[in-house]
Amino acid sequence: MDLQQFLMCLSLCTAFALSKPTEKKDRVHHEPQLSDKVHNDAQSFDYDHDAFLGAEEAKSFDQLTPEESKERLGMIVDKIDADKDGFVTEGELKSWIKHAQKKYIYDNVESQWQEFDMNQDGLISWDEYRNVTYGTYLDDPDPDDGFNYKQMMVRDERRFKMADKDGDLIATKEEFTAFLHPEEYDYMKDIVVQETMEDIDKNADGFIDLEEYIGDMYSHDGNADEPEWVKTEREQFVEFRDKNRDGKMDKEETKDWILPSDYDHAEAEARHLVYESDQNKDGKLTKEEIVDKYDLFVGSQATDFGEALVRHDEF
Repeated sequence: MDLQQFLMCLSLCTAFALSKPTEKKDRVHHEPQLSDKVHNDAQSFDYDHDAFLGAEEAKSFDQLTPEESKERLGMIVDKIDADKDGFVTEGELKSWIKHAQKKYIYDNVESQWQEFDMNQDGLISWDEYRNVTYGTYLDDPDPDDGFNYKQMMVRDERRFKMADKDGDLIATKEEFTAFLHPEEYDYMKDIVVQETMEDIDKNADGFIDLEEYIGDMYSHDGNADEPEWVKTEREQFVEFRDKNRDGKMDKEETKDWILPSDYDHAEAEARHLVYESDQNKDGKLTKEEIVDKYDLFVGSQATDFGEALVRHDEF
């Protein structure tokens, strides 16, 4: 399905510069996706860039000239070729894509860790997280921005407790990673499904019906005709999402939708990249074949802001 509607806001407030508490917990990723971009090569290669590089690193490539992109891509290919035989296989690409995704996640956790570990003991307690994230917001019964911070805090606490395996309300770095990125952990899958259903199930009947499903990803614009992709999603709901044909998705059907157990995104993306780049159709890629398709792997949009700084330590 289209992924553009499933965005995760990852910026959190700092300890003292109190901004609006994170909206991230309002919606986790609906699936362990490699990018929130639409995967449609006819429009752009943005999804492939995010999948291959990781979302943040893909942004840095947008500042490079084509020549710089090709040079850096060649350096990355040397890292992907794990057995150093001069070829990149589908398996090596899959491992690299998974590595890029995990790096993004762990970098995100590291960037926030110091904000919440207020006593610098290498752990983050629920009290620390609550105080830093919400602070004085809980003292205002009627905030101007319309957010229900008490409700948001209850939701955060529920997820924090789920991530906290030993139940001491103190998160290790791994537990805090599970809290911020629950879609990456098997033991957190139930909370991913629960939060998703709470967000989409507007009539609170414990199910997601067709209109709730469509309404979560598309807002009707007056009398305008629905786009083709919306019509496709309606068909997907009827034919595939609603497995028992009762007109709505229950918990298990929702889980199958957002966390499919029989689909590996990294494997599918690796297969796609090999298919699109394998000029001699031998089932593996040379560095030349990859660099020749640099626009598919990394892209490039030279800017007017002077020569970009080229870093070589991202991976």
